[in-house]
Parts: sequence; C-alpha cells; structure tokens
Amino acid sequence: MGMGDVDGTPFAATSGARPNLRDKIRRVGRYRHPFLPTCRADLDERGWDEIDIIIVSGDAYVDHPAFGPVLIARFLEGRGYRVGFLAQPDWSSAEPFRALGKPRLYFGVTAGNLDSMLNRLTSQKKNRSEDQYSPGGRTGMRPDRASLVYANRCREAFPGVPVVLGGIEASLRRIAHYDYWSDKVRRSILLDSKADLLVFGMGERPILEVTERLAAGEDVKQIRDVRGTAWIARPKEVPDLVADPARYTTDAKNVVLPSYEEVKTDKAAYARMAKLFQLETNPGNARPLVQPHGQQAVYFNPPALPLDDDAGVDGSLAMDQLYDLPFNRVPHPMYDERIPAFETVKHSVVLMRGCFGGCTFCSITEHEGRVIQSRSKASVLKELREIRRMGDFRGTITDLGGPTANMYKMRCKSKKIESHCRKLSCVHPGVCENLVTDHGPVKDVMKAVREADGVKHVFIASGVRYDLAELDEEYVQDLAAHHVGGHLSVAPEHVSDRVLDKMKKPGIAAFERFKGMFECASQDAGKEQYDIPYFISGHPGCSLDDMVELALWLKSKGYRPRQVQDFIPTPMSIASAMYWTGIDPLTGEDVYVARGLREKKLQKALLMYWNRDWWELAREALQKAGRPELIGSGPDCLVPPPPKRRAPRGRGRRPPGRKPGRHRR
Repeated sequence: MGMGDVDGTPFAATSGARPNLRDKIRRVGRYRHPFLPTCRADLDERGWDEIDIIIVSGDAYVDHPAFGPVLIARFLEGRGYRVGFLAQPDWSSAEPFRALGKPRLYFGVTAGNLDSMLNRLTSQKKNRSEDQYSPGGRTGMRPDRASLVYANRCREAFPGVPVVLGGIEASLRRIAHYDYWSDKVRRSILLDSKADLLVFGMGERPILEVTERLAAGEDVKQIRDVRGTAWIARPKEVPDLVADPARYTTDAKNVVLPSYEEVKTDKAAYARMAKLFQLETNPGNARPLVQPHGQQAVYFNPPALPLDDDAGVDGSLAMDQLYDLPFNRVPHPMYDERIPAFETVKHSVVLMRGCFGGCTFCSITEHEGRVIQSRSKASVLKELREIRRMGDFRGTITDLGGPTANMYKMRCKSKKIESHCRKLSCVHPGVCENLVTDHGPVKDVMKAVREADGVKHVFIASGVRYDLAELDEEYVQDLAAHHVGGHLSVAPEHVSDRVLDKMKKPGIAAFERFKGMFECASQDAGKEQYDIPYFISGHPGCSLDDMVELALWLKSKGYRPRQVQDFIPTPMSIASAMYWTGIDPLTGEDVYVARGLREKKLQKALLMYWNRDWWELAREALQKAGRPELIGSGPDCLVPPPPKRRAPRGRGRRPPGRKPGRHRR
C-alpha cells in the first residue's frame, strides 16, 4: 500500500500491510464486516483469483460513509462486484498499483475527499501543516494533482485496462479551468490524465451504469451516453459534434463552450464559458457540452439525475440504500495513528446532500448539485443504532446535517418547475416563491434522534442557512434548546451589500434578525449561547474599503473572529472565474479583484484587527485605504499606533541622574 510506517518509512507496497496485520484483524472482534481487499493476501483469504474493480484513493482507507471513495467502493460491492481498495499508494513507480493484480473491469481513480492541491496548499500558497485525511495528519502522503499521477500509474501497471476518473478533483476540473496554484488556465483533467472516462458529480448512478455495461462486455470507448460522464472525442469526430448536435443525444442539442485555446488567452471568453457551464447544471434541462482542446474535444453528457428520497423501491436508487451498506465505521487496522478527518465525523450523521444556495465562492453545488437529496428518518435512526455499537460512543452525536444544516427535504413545490428552472440560486436575491421552506421534516428528525435510546446530546455543527431559519421560529427554538453546545456556526461572510451580491449571499440584516431570534431562544431555554459568524476576506468585488467597513462592524458588535477565510479560488466556481478574469460572468460587469498575495493578506489583517500579531499589517491596510484616523488610542480606532522607538544612547553618555563611575549591578 505504500502508506508508510509510524516513522514515515514506506513499507512494502505489494504486501499492503505490516507482517502481522492479518492476525491483528482476527484478534479484534469488533469488525462486523470484512474490509475491502487491500493486498494479495486479502484476495487469497477470500479465495478470489481475480478482482473486478480497483478503487485508487488519495485518502487513507477509513471504512465510513463520509469518505466518498469508500462509499462508492462499498456501493459497487453491494451490487455484487469484487472491489479492491488501494489507499494512498506509493506513486514513485507502477509496482504498488499491481498489488491486487489486474482488475477485470477497470481502475477507479480519485484524489480523495478534497482536491489534492487545496489539500496541500493554503490561500497564501504555503504548505499546510497537516493532511486531515492521512494517518497521523502527515503530509506528503499523496502527490500533487493526484488524479493525474494515479491514472498514469494505473495505465503503466496494466496497459489496456480502462481507467475511470471520479471524485471532487476530477469533477471540478472537468472543463478548462483556472488553477490558482499555478496561476494559469489548465486543460480538462480528462485529457491530461489520459483516462477513458470521467464521472462528475455524485457518482453512484453513472458509475453503476458504466460498471454494468463493461461487465456485459461493452468496450469502454463505446460508452458515450451515460449521464454524469465525459469522454474524449477524436479529431475526426469533432466537426460532427459541432455540426450534428443530436449525434449522441436524441432530445437535446449540444452547447459548444469556448475552446481551451480561447479561454487560456481571452478572459472574456473564459467568463463566457463559465456562464454557459453554470446554465447547464440542472439535470432536468441541461444540454450536453462540448469543449474543443486543440484537435480533440471533451464531450460532457448532462448531469446524472439526483437520487430518490424514498427508500429505493421499484428498482430506484435512493440515499437510504447507500447508508444501509456494511461499514465498520473505523479506519482500516493497518493504521496505528489517528486520522484527523475520521475523528471529526465518526459520530456524525449526514441527512442530505446538495445545496441550492448558489454561493459563488463554493463548489458544493457544482459537485453535489442544487437539488436536495434526503434520507428517510428510518434510515437515519438505523445508522444511529450502528453508531451506538461503536465502543467509544458516549452518547454525543457531533453533527446532524450535511452541506447545510437546515435544507433537509426542501425542494421546489413543483417537479415541472424544478426541471425547467435555470436559476443558479433558490435563495438569492431572495427566497424563491416556489421553494418549499418547511422546516417540519428537519425538526421531526432532530427530535427523533435526540430522543433515541443511548443519545444524550445531538449537536448541529453544519452551517445553518439563517435566511431560511428565520422563517421558522420553532426551528430556531429547537436549535437553541437542544442542539447547540454553546456556539453556533453561521456564515454571513461580509457586511457590504456590493460584496454580498457578488457572493450571492443575503444582506447582513438577515443575519442580524436571525441573531436576535437565536439570542431570545437561548434565553428562553436558560442557556448562555453565542453565534460564531464566519467571514471571508479577499473575495472578488471586495476592496480594502469594504474590509474597513467589515472591521468597523465587527468592532461595533464586539466580535473578535478567530476562524476567518482568505478567499481561495477553487476550480470551476463562479468566484474563481471572477478572480481570474475580473469579470462577473453572470452580468458581464467588471469586478475589482485583490489579486496579489500581499493585498489578500492585508484584507485578512483587517478581519484580525483585534489581534496584536496582525496590527502592523492592519496599520498598513488602513493607510492604503486612506483611513489613518482609525489608527490610534481612541474608542473609534481599530488598531493602536505603532510603538515609539527609543532614541539610541550616544556612546560614552550616561543616563540622567547617574553619577560617573563603575556600573552598578
């Protein structure tokens, strides 16, 4: 596996484990389900001479549904396929990728739960001190642009075996995209990886169809019409794709995006591409996309249809089925060190996926979709019983939510309206009249979980969408009375209406109304509780003047934010397009961008006005903003003046009042 021993020394990739690992697994009786095979010894133990699918992941192997690559692997295993798992293989050669032998169907390659560049580098392009998804939090356990590296190693290990990309890194880099860490526009990751197919979005439906068709003997190069997949068109096919838009779909026309060569050099073309892409993200009406890259092109089928909210009857695929899969809910026993991301989620429960917020800086909707897909209450309670069996569970559910805590079961009032809508947000500039904002289902499941046997506390750690929460006073009361451990996370992000509009976030008045409701509800519950607001600096459209406005607001409210975010342009988000082009792709308007690392740091310093470590930078920011009056000792000032320097003492001169003579100790 190449995971490395405790001292960081890689152990044999072909063994997949330490020498006594098999004995260790047998000794520990708490594993209710066999782990996915990770080495040849696992295959021998099962009596398998061949494996169908090998999932290669940039994350450690944690057998938990919060880890996307493992969820897909268990899902395919549940459909009867023999699935192996290579977690963080040593990529210095192809040999570790041969550890499970040649897969009968394909390699499934993913960088893991995060984009590998975002996982390694900060907004200031410095190395992070910890990798949350690696044993011991150690860094360097996966390569940069892991999807590319792994795909090429798989191809090298077994030429001719299909390679299918998936996961968030592949999903968000599927079209030509701006890459913040290299500060340039890169090609579709499908071309650079030389993979056969790319699965984008939440991949259960497309990967199942691809797997079934490969198992039936179909050539991977003929699988071109699966929703939620992309493939490479050969040069001779490109003219037909543009001229004959119905060649691969019978009910829609292709949308031809500006080519890679255009968007690489023309920022207006990049902005146009970003808008065209965003308008084709609703599975109900999205058309196929084609983007030329040189003589080739990448063809994108419409997004996969969302999972069903029911229990998956009549052959349908529902969220419940995924969480009914056999997970041990622990890291693989090959690891002797804690895995930080697992510690965060091990006693949490996911209610739903997707987000209709449409925040421009966030890539959740580009990956998970805007349609909310929810689990049933019965499924949630069933998972809760599994958590109660964990040896270290002491009665506290650390989170009950998802991308957003209170969008559970919220959908458009009409499937017909939903399937025809091209709006990018259901809540901006105001809550859509067609959106069902009933908090009844989420209140019901919150009550059921907190009243379940063995449960003492149920906290909501996912962010609360306050412009929805303020529509239901009872929800806020339930939240304050039962589900907040002293602090509640909310994300107003900014106070400037101009900046908030570029973020597609509600005005600060909505946050202040919710804040008042939450404080009253906490008082009624007899609890001293506080909201913890999150803010972003350096977002497109935000200038130093806007950050001064935010800092003054924070001081007036008594906030001293500790967890603040310096905007990072993640691939494919609307805000990233603004950052690269200086253009709002949705309106065509010019947008101010704090592009240099220094100005980004100055903006963040104003958020940290209260922290003496940031005072020097904050003074510089205030001077550049033309607000020197905010530097001083007065009550309206943000930071104190710089300390006065002491005049150097002249050589041979003595302090006043000191008599000449020997220095006294």
